[in-house]
Amino acid sequence: MKTDDDISDLKSPLPAERSSLPEKPGALRGQVLLTLQTIHAQRLFQGRAATAEKPTIVGLVGFANRLRVIWQGARSDDPYADWWLIKIHEAIEIAGDAIRSSQVDLVKRLEQMNAMEVDVAASQRPYRVPLKFANPYAYRGAKLLAEFDKLVCMALTARHIGLLDSKASEDILKASARKVRSIFMIPQSYRLLKINREQVREAKGRSHEARQLMGELPGDVLSGERQAPLVPRKVAFPAEFAEHVNLRPGSPVAATNPSADKNDDR
Repeated sequence: MKTDDDISDLKSPLPAERSSLPEKPGALRGQVLLTLQTIHAQRLFQGRAATAEKPTIVGLVGFANRLRVIWQGARSDDPYADWWLIKIHEAIEIAGDAIRSSQVDLVKRLEQMNAMEVDVAASQRPYRVPLKFANPYAYRGAKLLAEFDKLVCMALTARHIGLLDSKASEDILKASARKVRSIFMIPQSYRLLKINREQVREAKGRSHEARQLMGELPGDVLSGERQAPLVPRKVAFPAEFAEHVNLRPGSPVAATNPSADKNDDR
């Protein structure tokens, strides 16, 4: 039997066949819950507004909100946003190592109780809150807060059974809380000036203002050689399209695929 149809036409499903093809999976959804045992950690979650007597304390919520602005800047190829993500990543790593080191020290002390078996204290009614952040570093901040919360429970337990005196336990808690607060403050010094890497290289646009407000960029950050491990996806339009909409060819812009980066702008 002879057919006039091209081979390429025969490869595509017929209209009746298309209707029977399986649907694509829907958008992914999930839930993240943060559980905190202590009031010390809960305070660092919420933060504190400034009063006449006390300064502002930026909590995890304020940290995450400001991170959204940095994430937006990094998607638009702002090298200062990339620099701030590096700062945040490195600070979280250093603080996390320090808090975990204190945890290890307290575990060793508790294990030396010979015939006594000590369970670390836990709240009978922990504070549980769902997290809906727009970028991974906000979740890393939440993880750090959970590590701090665990350390508080261990230090208070050690004080309760006499392994630590009040001053030693307070010193541990204050030093660790200071580390967490300092990290939550880092995003507050970033300014979104809607500049990109090329403008900074050529000293155009608001790059001079950025330099005055945020300092001189390290060369390896400006070149893109050094980046944080977690960065937003950057999409470059083809040259013809870029010229049509008055964009520079290859300039990174926000992703337009809602299923891929749906939450990056939130």
